[in-house]
Amino acid sequence: MIEKIKKELAAYADKERARVLSHFFKTGKGEYGEGDVFLGIKACELKKTAKKYFKKISLNDLQSLLKSKIHEYRSVALEILKKKYEKIDDDKRKQDFIKFYLKNTKYINNWDLVDMSAHHILGNWLIDHPNEKKVIYDLAKSNDLWERRISIISTFAFIKKGQFDDTLKIAMIVLADKHDLIHKAVGWMLREVGKKDQAKEEEFLANYSNIMPRTMLRYAIEKFPERKRKFYLKTK
Repeated sequence: MIEKIKKELAAYADKERARVLSHFFKTGKGEYGEGDVFLGIKACELKKTAKKYFKKISLNDLQSLLKSKIHEYRSVALEILKKKYEKIDDDKRKQDFIKFYLKNTKYINNWDLVDMSAHHILGNWLIDHPNEKKVIYDLAKSNDLWERRISIISTFAFIKKGQFDDTLKIAMIVLADKHDLIHKAVGWMLREVGKKDQAKEEEFLANYSNIMPRTMLRYAIEKFPERKRKFYLKTK
């Protein structure tokens, strides 16, 4: 099954696109994506491949794809994992998928891989199992950049349900984070809170806008009217 997937993905490979993506996802020495290898495959083609094979592939095969240095192999593995998870009705089997996801966070190691999976899998599990939310608070305190991003992005599932407390609590935990990929993720989630309840977002901003990293603040207030954006930027 793995060889069939790899063969299909190879047919979609594009060297010029791979070059562009390697630059965009910062794969150079010392950059956050160092060592990541791109084939140059479009997202729609990855989703097409995942849809074709997700019913047939095992978790062991997905593990092999996730361990690959090739970015698109990891991406298609997570897309398949997401699709398989969404089709499961049995709670015990879902828990096995959550354990698998958490065991493999070291391979979910670029921002697009986090963003395509965290809230769909871990976040949606925690919606139904709120007593297990400690896991995202532990991830928020991790030394690993991607685990911290998984933590805050997972809460997108809660936001969609009108639940904001965990997003705001985790935002406070990572408020002083040094990495701009966390600043962007937190700002994005705060913006999503504001789409549902602007007063709730502004309550948070009233307390923390003056100490938030500027990138985080800019992302958070992106949809505000111009006058209000200028006000918050001025207070910063």
